[in-house]
Amino acid sequence: MSQFIIRRLFQTIPVVLVVVILNFLLLQLAPGDLATVLAGEAGGAPAEYIEAMRKRFGQDQPVWAQLLTYMGNILQFDLGYSFRQNAPVATLVFERLGPTLLLMGTTLVVSLSLGTLLGLLAAMWVKTWKDHLISIGAVLVYAMPLFWLGLMLVLVFSVKLNWFPTSGMENITAFNEGWARVVDIAHHLVLPTLTLSLFYLALYARLMRASMLEQRGLDYVTTARAKGLDEKQITFRHVVRNALLPVLTMAGVQFGALLGGSVVVEAIFAWPGLGQLAYQSLFARDYNLLLGIFFMSACLVVIINLVVDLLYVWLDPRIRMT
Repeated sequence: MSQFIIRRLFQTIPVVLVVVILNFLLLQLAPGDLATVLAGEAGGAPAEYIEAMRKRFGQDQPVWAQLLTYMGNILQFDLGYSFRQNAPVATLVFERLGPTLLLMGTTLVVSLSLGTLLGLLAAMWVKTWKDHLISIGAVLVYAMPLFWLGLMLVLVFSVKLNWFPTSGMENITAFNEGWARVVDIAHHLVLPTLTLSLFYLALYARLMRASMLEQRGLDYVTTARAKGLDEKQITFRHVVRNALLPVLTMAGVQFGALLGGSVVVEAIFAWPGLGQLAYQSLFARDYNLLLGIFFMSACLVVIINLVVDLLYVWLDPRIRMT
C-alpha cells in the first residue's frame, strides 16, 4: 500500500505542474493588470508611473520570463507576494484554507452519505411511489441553480423564520470560546452546507440508484441467491460495495466543480474562504494571489483523488492485485 501511495504521488507531480502552467497562461489572456487597476482607483496616473509599477510587480518582462520565474518560485514552495494585500500569498491562502476545507468537507460528507442512502433506498423500492418521490425530488434539486437555491434558503430560513444567520462564519462580537464557538460556527455552517449539499446529493442519489440496479442484474448476484443468501445479505455484503465504486469516482471528479461552486456560495453567505478571496482578487487583478489559490485548489483535487484511489483499493481488492 505504501508503494502504491508513493507511486500515485509521483504520478500527480506532472499533473500539478501542467495545471500551474495552464493557469498562468490563461491569466495572461485577461485584460488589464494590477498597475492599471491601482492607477484607476487613484483617479489616474502618468504613463511613467504605471510603467514603474509594472516593473516593480515584474509585469514588464516577457511572458516566458515571468513563467520561468513563477515556476522557479513554485519549486521552492514560494507562492509569491500579494502587492494588493501587502502580504505573502501563502499567508493569505492558508488563512482562508481552513474555512474552505470546513465547508467542503462537511458538504462532501453530507452529500455523499445522504445521496448514497437515498439512492440505495430508491433501488430497494424500485418502481414504487417511494422510488418515484426520491427520483423526482433529486431531479428538481439538481435543476436548481446554486445561487438561486442559496438566496431562497436565506430568504426562508434567515429572513422569514430567523432560524439561521444570513452571512459570516461566526458571530465575532460574541467573543465565543470553546464549545460555544464550535456551536456558533456550526450554526453559521448550516445554510452554506445545505446549499452545496442539495445539488450534489441529488447527483449521487441518481447515480447510486442506477449503479445498484445494474449490479443486482449481474451473475454474481444470481449465484449468491442460488447459494441461499437472502436479499438483505446480498445487498449489503456484495451489491453495495460494488455499487459505490462509480459514486466514489464521481465524487473525485466533482471535487473540482465543488471548489467552483464554493465561490458562489461563499459570495452569497460571505463565508471567509478561498472562494470569496478568489472573487475579490479577480476584480483587483491580483494575479499572484489568484495563482496561489489555483495552485492550492489543484493540490486539493489531487489529494482527494488519491483518497478516492485508496477507497477503491479497500472496496475492491482486485484493484490491489492489478
